[in-house]
Amino acid sequence: MVVPLEMGWRHLLFENWPVDPEVMDAHLPESLSADRHDGRAWLSVVPFTNVAVRPKGLPRPLGVRLPEVNVRTYVTRDGVPSVYFFSLDAQGLASVVGARLFHHLPYYYARIALELSDGRVQFESQRRHPGARPGHYAATYWPTGEPFAAPANPLAAFLVERYRFYTEAPDGTLHYTDVDHDTWTLYPAEATVETDTLSRADGFARPDADPVYYYSPGLDVVAARSRPAPEDGAT
Repeated sequence: MVVPLEMGWRHLLFENWPVDPEVMDAHLPESLSADRHDGRAWLSVVPFTNVAVRPKGLPRPLGVRLPEVNVRTYVTRDGVPSVYFFSLDAQGLASVVGARLFHHLPYYYARIALELSDGRVQFESQRRHPGARPGHYAATYWPTGEPFAAPANPLAAFLVERYRFYTEAPDGTLHYTDVDHDTWTLYPAEATVETDTLSRADGFARPDADPVYYYSPGLDVVAARSRPAPEDGAT
């Protein structure tokens, strides 16, 4: 990332499964370790839309909309709880190219539709990235129950209250980006997932167990510049 970015994240579903930590560690760079909740690593698929994506300081109306779905897990380095992305499918071609070049994020170009109807979010993503493994995700999801502050729920806090993510450059070097936003407000959620081949494209069998779902209407975010992680881990 050349400059810090401002954006909003809206209409998010957090679809989460427990995974054997040894299985997860086998998919991670050697310098990262799978973070654990109750002894288990976690794999998540997160569909949503970015809104008003723009360099920090530019007026909000100049931002662009970027619907996205990502596959991610949770890691630690030097005791800092962070996120690691296996893939991010997004519709904006220029944004995909920029994120790959400047941020070393594994973005893939996709055709994505996100619609709101009767309080439900209808989301579908079909990967169109040249040479990439096929990836298709289609789901309808909606909030249920009462909103709650994520820090008050141990599992929810583990999954969403993270303010750093790591990426691996093509040369194998590790980079990190810090993000700043308010704490999350979540809802219990339900979802009907018609298709998900993204997990398989990233080397995971879609777990048989029922996922834990959370929904958030979203929040606003500032993402700092991408920085190389020192070899000794000090950041």
